[in-house]
Amino acid sequence: MLKNIQEWTLLLLIFAVVSLIGNWAGYDVLPGAAIPGMIVLVLICLAGLIIQKLIPGNIPSVAYVAIVGILVSMPWMPGSEQIVEWTNSVNLLALATPILAYAGIAIGRSWTDFVKLGWRSIVVAMLVMIGTFLGSAIIAEIILRVQGII
Repeated sequence: MLKNIQEWTLLLLIFAVVSLIGNWAGYDVLPGAAIPGMIVLVLICLAGLIIQKLIPGNIPSVAYVAIVGILVSMPWMPGSEQIVEWTNSVNLLALATPILAYAGIAIGRSWTDFVKLGWRSIVVAMLVMIGTFLGSAIIAEIILRVQGII
């Protein structure tokens, strides 16, 4: 268990550093201002991962991470106002970028598994991406027209 915690901590710290850089570059939030929020997020993730290993059952760790995050940010929880203030300085997209990059690398390393999915999966994935792009563009067009920006 200790080895798992060390690996999780290292991985989460790498994500934290990359996210801090992305938060700074993309959203002009200085790393010094975002470090307390990032530390809180890393600790919440670690707590959820540890709880998942300790509690028997087949519940994914992301559920435990979400539960811990919700509990520590509830208004009746001591220190929740400070936690919410700290984590507000960390932008969600700055967090998502390194995680999605890691997922892409993990999929790219397993080409044999990808090939087993077959060409139909590639067609479905491309249609999903095109549909998401077009849907986002249509929604943006409508909102911008309603607001009179375009």
